[in-house]
Order: sequence, then structure tokens, then C-alpha cells
Amino acid sequence: MAELVYRPVIGAARTMFKALDLKIDTQGSEHIPKTGGAVLVSNHISYLDFIFTGLGALPQKRLVRFMAKESVFRHKVSGPLMRGMKHIPVDRNQGEDAYAHALRSLRSGEIVGVFPEATISQSFTLKSFKSGAARLAQEAGVPLIPMALWGTQRIWTKGRPRNFKRSHIPITIRVGEPVEAPADQYAGAITRRLRERVQELLEAAQRAYPVRPKDASDTWWVPAHLGGTAPTPAEVRELG
Repeated sequence: MAELVYRPVIGAARTMFKALDLKIDTQGSEHIPKTGGAVLVSNHISYLDFIFTGLGALPQKRLVRFMAKESVFRHKVSGPLMRGMKHIPVDRNQGEDAYAHALRSLRSGEIVGVFPEATISQSFTLKSFKSGAARLAQEAGVPLIPMALWGTQRIWTKGRPRNFKRSHIPITIRVGEPVEAPADQYAGAITRRLRERVQELLEAAQRAYPVRPKDASDTWWVPAHLGGTAPTPAEVRELG
């Protein structure tokens, strides 16, 4: 079926990346299957993570159908685009509908994108994972593909102004080997294994990141445990 909306949106995103002069470093895309279903799982540090997660699948010529808040589908601008790209609306009061929709997509050979932390991590560290991604992979009989993003928080994240200037920001994307999700295993154990893999990829992305903060005022995007001034996970919990 022709992708009358998704491909033009990809073209627009690439034009934006070029205008911002983003330095995008992607490694591991070969781990994304060229055919068949898979659950693509990433950390979540920016409002734009779905764009960069999808970008990581493009070398394999795959389009990702993301599970996203239902309110995004109601917006007069983003709504028609999200529906046209066949993304999956998630109503937290009726989560079973989104789960069934994602399962159908996986069984039809689609890649479904999930952020198992559910919300943006304001500490830029990995939060606990919900088990939905593992359960989807188990029920559909497809692999989980772990991914980590770094640098996206510098463009647009929660509690910070957007930076759509030509700032030459590096974006590091790391994709890992598939994590199998056997139907006879406990979903919680698979989820822990998946989270460990994403953590390893995140640390690899951070080590590979080519720049450091320019000065003391630029340390906000670095986690506290790496010497930055981002709030710790405990401080984020206190803020509510």
C-alpha cells in the first residue's frame, strides 16, 4: 500500500535536520529486520524521539508505527498526520484497544515503536520499563529491537525551551541485537533483560557522543551521575 503521508513527512524531517545541521550518527540499523514484525523499543528523553527512532529504521527501508497518546491524534495539525502514518493511538483509560491494534500491526508484519518508560525522563537516565512491549512481542511471536538515543534532549525536551536554531547538535543513535521474547517466559524477566540492553546502548551512545557542555550554563542536558546538572531521578520524583 502506498505511503502517501509517511514518506513526505520523512522528507520534511530530513529537510529540517539539514536546516538545523544536525550531526546524526547511527550504528546498528542492520539489527532491524528487513521483513516481518518487530517491537522497536527506545529510551525517551525528547518530544522528537519518535522521529529519530524512526530514522534508525530507514536504512533497512522500514517504517515504524508508533504507539502515542490519543490526545496527539485529536490535534488539528498532528492528528491527520498521525492517522495518515498509521500510528497507534493510546487512550490510557482503554489501553486494551491500543494493545489489540498494535498486535494486529505486528501480526501483519509491521514494526511497532514503543517507549516503555511511558513518559520523558527528565533526569535523562533510564526509568523503569512497563511490560507491554514484552507482552506484545510474546503474543505476536516477534523479536524486541532495543535502541538508545542521545542528544535529542538538546533540541526539545520537557521543561526546556525548544532549540530550532542552526546549532549543529550531534544526535547519536544506537540499535542493538534482537531480544527474543519466548511465550513461555515471564514478561517481567524479558522486560528486565530488555531494559539492561537499552541501558548498555545508552551508555555506548553517551561514550560516543562527540561534544561536551560548552560551559557551566550548558550542563543541564548531562545527567547528574555524569557530572551534569540535570535533576536526579529522586529530585524528579519530588517535583511530582
